[in-house]
Amino acid sequence: MPKNKTHKGTSKRFKVTGKGKLRREQAGRRHILEKKSSRVTRRLEGTEAVAKADVKRINKLLGR
Repeated sequence: MPKNKTHKGTSKRFKVTGKGKLRREQAGRRHILEKKSSRVTRRLEGTEAVAKADVKRINKLLGR
């Protein structure tokens, strides 16, 4: 059996924590920032946990 390859697009978008949880960046901070209030962009800082419904699929793409 050949080894499974990691989906490279997924590996760039998600990070695995030390306990094995998945983290992702929040959407909405890449462009068209002049119209968005600083309050909105400030609250989109940092990472967020991946939704429970998506964890199984993302782990499979990551080869875990």
